[in-house]
Amino acid sequence: MIHAKRAKLTEILKSLATNYHMIKVKPSLNLFMLQYMKKFRVINLGGSLVIHSHLPPLNSEAYSRFVNEHLLSKTNGPSHAQIGLTNACPQNCRYCYNKQRRGKTMDTATIIRLIRDLKRMGVFWLGFTGGEPLLNKDIVKITESAGNDVALKLFTTGCTLTRQLASDLKKAGLLYVSVSLDHWQEEQHDEGRRYPGAFRAALKAIDIFKAIGDIHIGVSAVLSRDMIRNGQVEEFLQFLIGLEIHEAWLSEAKPSIDAYWNEELVITENDRITLSRLQDQYNKEGNITVNYLGHFEGREHFGCNAGHKMVYIDAFGEVSPCVFTPMTFGNIKEKSIEILFSQMKQYFPSEECCFINKNYKLFQKYIKDNSIVCREDSFAMMQEVDFGPLSSFFQLYY
Repeated sequence: MIHAKRAKLTEILKSLATNYHMIKVKPSLNLFMLQYMKKFRVINLGGSLVIHSHLPPLNSEAYSRFVNEHLLSKTNGPSHAQIGLTNACPQNCRYCYNKQRRGKTMDTATIIRLIRDLKRMGVFWLGFTGGEPLLNKDIVKITESAGNDVALKLFTTGCTLTRQLASDLKKAGLLYVSVSLDHWQEEQHDEGRRYPGAFRAALKAIDIFKAIGDIHIGVSAVLSRDMIRNGQVEEFLQFLIGLEIHEAWLSEAKPSIDAYWNEELVITENDRITLSRLQDQYNKEGNITVNYLGHFEGREHFGCNAGHKMVYIDAFGEVSPCVFTPMTFGNIKEKSIEILFSQMKQYFPSEECCFINKNYKLFQKYIKDNSIVCREDSFAMMQEVDFGPLSSFFQLYY
């Protein structure tokens, strides 16, 4: 693995001991977190002790905020947020969850103010997405504005990346990057992205980030149900191991658009369990960190946090529970993110399974004119949602 080594036990224990507030956390929550961490190989990346790319390094100020603001103070605000820096993208993915979003793009001042407000609300992990976020000419300035008390992750196709831009992003505070790569065969990836050269752009971006060093490099892969059921995920993971990256961030194709509103395309609980077990197997072997979204949000771990501890603000300022939910609870240009999130959270108590996988048929009912569900209809739709039990984490948390 490039530019990383397994963290020593003494380093991990020292890091946890430095967070002395942990002793005030409910013992059952501490035990849960320790058992969860044991499922991963903690790596030392330039001094940062990394579990995976959706949690801050154990020895970071952002992780201290997680402990103090969420495990102890139990703030009502979100812990994780994603921001669309632009909706422009050279690729045209078949499963893209942003196709139906439109409006006037947020300017840089608005985005920087939004980041400040999200941090004040409790956000310690922030993802930049799009479209292709690298197409935002102010991405370095925006990254720098976030400060060092929040973990930053970039989701990118790799298109337009240069070594200079990668270096500037690292200096500005970028820690995690996930480059989109959905298949080990070039023609399969390019076909799914409907963009000739997508595969090569991704590999080039990975090489650029590896050359920069001390950036946590992952691949963000969207898996079809067929890939999961035909045993192709293991073949794909072997390919990713060969790339010498730190992490494979996996998600199944979500039923966020009409092309995927089909029971034959949506994964089952058995599919989720299969991928989760595969993750645990590969993480024990230690050649790559596998970080499957369904493992993180499964009932045995943190559950689905859409609208509860996760929030997505698209490139136009529309507020959604997560990137996969084509609905809005209002626009930050009209009301503050604090008010909009608070209103939305009343309808999202969190539960043990993925919100969009469970409720996509309701979106069929409420989406009009090939757009996203408007604010008024979003509130109406939520009256029809039946939430299930809380995940193991939130049963302890509350």
